[in-house]
Amino acid sequence: MTLSRRGTRLEVGARSQRNKHSPANEGALCRKGWAAAGLRGSRERLTSPMVRDRATGEWSAVEWDQALDMVAARLAELRATHGADANAVFGGGGLTNEKAYQLGKLARVALGTSQIDYNGRWCMSSAASAGNQAFGVDRGLPFPLADIEQTDVCVLVGSNLAETMPPAARHLDRLRENGGKVVVIDPRLTPTGERADLFLQPVPGTDLPLALGILHLLDAAGAVDEHYVAERTTGFDDVRRSVAAWWPEMVERVSGVEAGRLRELAGLLASAEKVMILTARGAEQHAQGTATVLAWINVALALGMPGRPYAGYGCLTGQGNGQGGREHGQKADQLPGYRSIDDPEARAHVAAVWGIDPDAIPGKGRSASELLDALGTPEGPKSLLVFGSNVVVSAPNAGHVASRLAGLDLLVVADMVMSETAALADVVLPVTQWAEETGTMTNLEGRVILRTQAVDPPAGVRSDLEVIAGLAARLGGPRWPTDPEEIFEELRAASRGGRADYSGISYDRIRAEDGVFWPCPDGSGGAPRLFADSFFHPDGLARFIDVDHRGAAEEPNDDYPLHLTTGRILAQYQSGAQTRRIKDLPDDGAFVEMHPLLADRVGAHDGDPVVVRTPRGEMKAPARVVTTIRPDTIFVPFHWVGANKLTNDALDPSSRMPEFKVCAAAVSA
Repeated sequence: MTLSRRGTRLEVGARSQRNKHSPANEGALCRKGWAAAGLRGSRERLTSPMVRDRATGEWSAVEWDQALDMVAARLAELRATHGADANAVFGGGGLTNEKAYQLGKLARVALGTSQIDYNGRWCMSSAASAGNQAFGVDRGLPFPLADIEQTDVCVLVGSNLAETMPPAARHLDRLRENGGKVVVIDPRLTPTGERADLFLQPVPGTDLPLALGILHLLDAAGAVDEHYVAERTTGFDDVRRSVAAWWPEMVERVSGVEAGRLRELAGLLASAEKVMILTARGAEQHAQGTATVLAWINVALALGMPGRPYAGYGCLTGQGNGQGGREHGQKADQLPGYRSIDDPEARAHVAAVWGIDPDAIPGKGRSASELLDALGTPEGPKSLLVFGSNVVVSAPNAGHVASRLAGLDLLVVADMVMSETAALADVVLPVTQWAEETGTMTNLEGRVILRTQAVDPPAGVRSDLEVIAGLAARLGGPRWPTDPEEIFEELRAASRGGRADYSGISYDRIRAEDGVFWPCPDGSGGAPRLFADSFFHPDGLARFIDVDHRGAAEEPNDDYPLHLTTGRILAQYQSGAQTRRIKDLPDDGAFVEMHPLLADRVGAHDGDPVVVRTPRGEMKAPARVVTTIRPDTIFVPFHWVGANKLTNDALDPSSRMPEFKVCAAAVSA
């Protein structure tokens, strides 16, 4: 097998030699993957617990026992003084399934707190909420990723797959080689949009009216699969009545997409036998993100696609364990197996596995943004334990979040490097990175895979599992395991009977089968494809959900006349805590992408510094003048401090997703 670079893509030279041991990416990596080992041996790796003197700001290295004793004693003191919810835990979508499981158990058993959530709330939560409402289950893709190649039309809504998941973009190329069509909907013409047969460029925050207009046209054209709708769904009559108001010219006035382009897309979908609709953060990170996803699911259902081979609706994952990270207990409202924490049967099942009384399991806690907003307030938590997240960079309205962290009695961060959040902590605990540990992850297809330790960690570094077990023991609990396979065996039992049932999955089976799809009850073969015969609601029917467009939480005005949107770029990842420290990855810093018409209006030139302002703050960065963005929109990547000081923390009422992807802004030279 030969590897070659072509543009921004990493291609496998011999397509016939697909890597059967890496079914999702065929053994290919993007440039971030190739460079990931560059963090090993970095001078910035932490190798000793660090304690900060609040009076002087100076850091001191301490022994592990001293650090864990100090943290546990302070947690116990805060609990005794203020109650169990005085302590909070914040996790990450990059943690392994075993870590996510143990983190939820640490919060609810060792600390007894309801205050736990994670950064995945800012990732796929709107799609998760919509999937649960429409299908009765949330699995990013209900089919293998490679199914994309066999569909007729693939619609990508708010996804820049070519830069955020480059190995996956090959499936779009193969789809086109097979005669299929790619449709991309994005306010920016990205490298993904350049692959499209049809590209639509809406105003940020208007993917929802686009879906309503498409369904209006499909219904008017008689393209609704009436038999499928009658036999396999419920609720379509209300949706049919509501979309009647969204004729193409109305959609054009709201979204900026020409009515003719909308009709072209509707015609493409109406004539296709197999249609796949995939959403990502561009459509989901909105205060109406759940409604937006539901509107596109309505389109897929009206066409009769979910459950049909090589067709349906899916969500593209945003983090390494974005799927598994939300299934086993680090989310405020969930218990292992994707169970609702409010369900008495779920509580009884998990409590039996944990050996505690069901009533001892706390109830639902605050969602991620609400949890951070409550920190240090009279009614909120007094401490925060952070694992696998850099909230000072990644949270919306990040300046406000930093001020909340400063008000805590105790901030503890487990990380590999001194991230921006770790720099504010009282205690920083150095932990292993991906190559130095074993654990399972669940990819965007719902395939549980095994990541095996490749190298030994640096001396002085411990795994998150060892940190969790050490704290649990000091808080008065029994010995907790630190071996990931032993923890996975307990996770299997805790998930048994849940929607994300892993009870039939084992490390040996994952090795033998190169990954196993959930749901996988004991004795089953796993489920690569869902919905062929039934959906996950008790009656087996999918739900059409009637939604309408409310508009962005913050629209442009005289003071802030532009739309600001944020996103990722090829060479960086998430908050950049790791990628910005790898010398083989280019780090030119943040920039402000704008159209030449806008640049001319404000007197900005390519490469010159500009200032972006929103009602929450401002940042300065070089202008990047391009013709590929709307003239009324500016784009800032969020991998550096600054971008999320601008973004709006207005929340989706269902998913509690913040409105990262659109707010009102002004720019000046």
